[in-house]
Amino acid sequence: MLGWALTFFVIALIAAVFGFGGIASASAGIAQVLFFVFLVLFVVALIARAVRKV
Repeated sequence: MLGWALTFFVIALIAAVFGFGGIASASAGIAQVLFFVFLVLFVVALIARAVRKV
């Protein structure tokens, strides 16, 4: 999932360089959502792993 977030971030950067503001904004929004979903799932996995070891 982090890979997808980075891919959309790169697409947003390239679109911004070429002046496509709408595509850049949409790609950046998607990348941001994917990154936060990744963070939530990562924290849940860490907590689940800590609970299992106890």
